[in-house]
Amino acid sequence: MQDTKVLNYINDVVKNMPENWLKLTTHRLDIYTEKLAKVEFLEQFENLYKNNNAEATTLNELPTAYDYIRLGHPLSCVLEWGIANLHNVNAQNVISFSSNTTPILAILRRNLLDNKKTQIVYTDALPNAFNTELLKNIYGYQFEVKQIENKSKIPAFDGSTIFYSEEETIASFDLNSNIDFYIKSYNSLGSILLVNGEENERYISEIQHVRRRETIAMTPANCLIALKALIADSSIQKVQNNAEANTVAKLSENKSSVLASIKEITGTNINPQVGSSGLSIQYAIMMGLVHDALENHKGKDIKFIVPPNCYGGTNDQARRVAACIDNVEVVDLPVDGDNDMVKSINTVLDKVAAEDAVPYIIAEIPTNPRVEVPDLVKLKEALEKERATKNGNVAIDPVFILDQTFCPNVLFLAVGEILSTVRAISYASGSKFPSGGLCTAGYCVGNEKAASLMTKIETHLQLCDNEATTLQYEILAKQLPSMNQRIADAYTNTREFVNFIQKVLPKAKINFVSEELANQGFTPSVFSLDLPTKGNTDEEREAYKRALNHKLIKLMITEIPDESKYCVSYGQLKGCYWTIPATSTQGTTKEGDKDYIARVALSANMDLDHHKEVFTDFVQSM
Repeated sequence: MQDTKVLNYINDVVKNMPENWLKLTTHRLDIYTEKLAKVEFLEQFENLYKNNNAEATTLNELPTAYDYIRLGHPLSCVLEWGIANLHNVNAQNVISFSSNTTPILAILRRNLLDNKKTQIVYTDALPNAFNTELLKNIYGYQFEVKQIENKSKIPAFDGSTIFYSEEETIASFDLNSNIDFYIKSYNSLGSILLVNGEENERYISEIQHVRRRETIAMTPANCLIALKALIADSSIQKVQNNAEANTVAKLSENKSSVLASIKEITGTNINPQVGSSGLSIQYAIMMGLVHDALENHKGKDIKFIVPPNCYGGTNDQARRVAACIDNVEVVDLPVDGDNDMVKSINTVLDKVAAEDAVPYIIAEIPTNPRVEVPDLVKLKEALEKERATKNGNVAIDPVFILDQTFCPNVLFLAVGEILSTVRAISYASGSKFPSGGLCTAGYCVGNEKAASLMTKIETHLQLCDNEATTLQYEILAKQLPSMNQRIADAYTNTREFVNFIQKVLPKAKINFVSEELANQGFTPSVFSLDLPTKGNTDEEREAYKRALNHKLIKLMITEIPDESKYCVSYGQLKGCYWTIPATSTQGTTKEGDKDYIARVALSANMDLDHHKEVFTDFVQSM
């Protein structure tokens, strides 16, 4: 009876769900509490279930489930809630992944840090991408693999037991006390992990964090297929064949189109790699470079050189990699404000060279959120400079890993361009300009000098099963051809808005590219706004400014609700996005390196005059 009630309610929810549950990649931060991610959404969803209320208007009023859709979203929450209810476990114990291998890696990572044994048990096969040798030798994970006839014969084990199976339906989890973690793979949809037993619940936050940093949740489109299969007790394949958005017939054509567009946009010739998100790509880059260093520079330390105030996901992921591998360390690279990126790079590379270590630099150009561009000629010289170890030997040359999400149209790596003569890799978040905010995919390219590194990156993207999904390729194939024009048009609006703010609020400090840099091709549609403040002490002035940030954003999203949105993205197809980096994109950054300023992202399609009017009202109210 309980099963029928749950399934009937999910069926009603699927019929009445808001359209943006399926299509959005960014969510409103004004109705989101980070420490209650998923929890707050499910508490209110549970109340609706108890009252048998699945009306579209009430579903639309539910709070934001996660700040980024790649971490989770309403449909992933409903899927996890449904499976949990059918098995009488807490919804927190069920976690969906787009990847089939990463949930295994999440458990292995925790047990590596705890020095705890793991056995992976399966009946038919492990994921095609699963590579025991690489996971042990590069990632440092230790585990045993056992094939059995059926799960009832799993013996007790001094450590964690993972049971992996491939399923055609959203099958039930036949819970067994000898199994700690169930991972059910649903082929192209992804996988679902169930944490079994109270003693294993301490893993949940760690597993969620792997989903947050190294991969993505099962996508909204794939969750919808899974939910429909669950409701109908039908095979995934049957439901998938009826889902137009996920047909695989055009995958090869779409993928070829996407790769060709990326090559044309970046001016590179080596095949790009396309992942399920920007952080999926970044993780493949990092692990690919670790692999290369362990193979070609045996015994040497590996240094990831990262700005301390850059995007929190980058910062956090780098430190997570370093925590798992003994000879990997993160080195700070001050780049913003009073710090000059080129000077910092010279200083850090000299130090790393003296230590005879392997230098990998991750940096954003323009920087985020200060939107600064270094002297590119001097940057090239700093990267090209031959350095010596303390013993006088030639030091290992750096690899420059460029996050150019703000300006993916700039030809950094093309033959004859500024970074063509040094080993360089560039990547971008596809949820921004490449897809116009319609999907989370990301991509990376390498110049000719980085060809061998790109092969390693591909290996680890596939190992983690983090390649872009069929639907993501379809969306990118449609959106990439218009990207450069959208960038140009959005920049025009942004420049006009920046000039307007400078006129009506001259005391504000605006971080944006100069006209000179724009003429060189740096045309972002993002700027940061440091509002004027007042008070007798530094604390009073800081508190006043932070309150003013929130006042501005609240006014904008209240007065222009159809266009202005409190969220963390940019490169969107329409409207204007507002956020405060310190409380969103810099979530895991050290407090002293956070930026409590407003970041504004404009599109080519918006009512700029209305935004000017509301901003004028804000200035008059100060």
